[in-house]
Amino acid sequence: MSDLLHQLIERFGLIAVFAGCLAEGESAAIFGGFFAHQQVFDPLVTLAVVFSGAWLGDTGLFLAGRRFADHPRIVSYRARPGFSHAHNLIERHPNLFVLSNRFIYGLRAIGGVAAGLSSIPVARFMALNAISAAVWACLFVGIGYFLGEGAQRLIGDEMVKHERLLIGIGISVAIAIAGLWLGHRYLKKRN
Repeated sequence: MSDLLHQLIERFGLIAVFAGCLAEGESAAIFGGFFAHQQVFDPLVTLAVVFSGAWLGDTGLFLAGRRFADHPRIVSYRARPGFSHAHNLIERHPNLFVLSNRFIYGLRAIGGVAAGLSSIPVARFMALNAISAAVWACLFVGIGYFLGEGAQRLIGDEMVKHERLLIGIGISVAIAIAGLWLGHRYLKKRN
């Protein structure tokens, strides 16, 4: 069973990391970094995949807001709590907003659409988004990489590769659950 799991992660793991980073994917980026440390993924390829997913995800939300302002899905984003605040922030501080939006839990999707509905030029958004995505990718892949180092030191080098994979999945699931729980509590307190 664990050999099959190992093969699936080697073959499709970076695709899952990419898909996770299209959305609010901190746990996917950490997952990628962990497996890069375990030599399942190449570290530079992992960084490129995480960067690409993060950049394309926010760019897609920006372009959706820009192109489909009256679409029911975009209108539903505009009705969410925090949207008017995000839109006001991007109009007042566009550079700072685009650079920091992906780091604010729960605001990434709303912020991307708000940016698309703002007056920020497309080229400027793309450049700032690339800088933000690069910093974000390095940060979260680095966290995953160092978690992999910590797990290896804690458990030891004698572990076989597939056991590391199972531990990595467990750590990734724990991080995802903790992130969802903290995000839910934060949004509950805001409302």
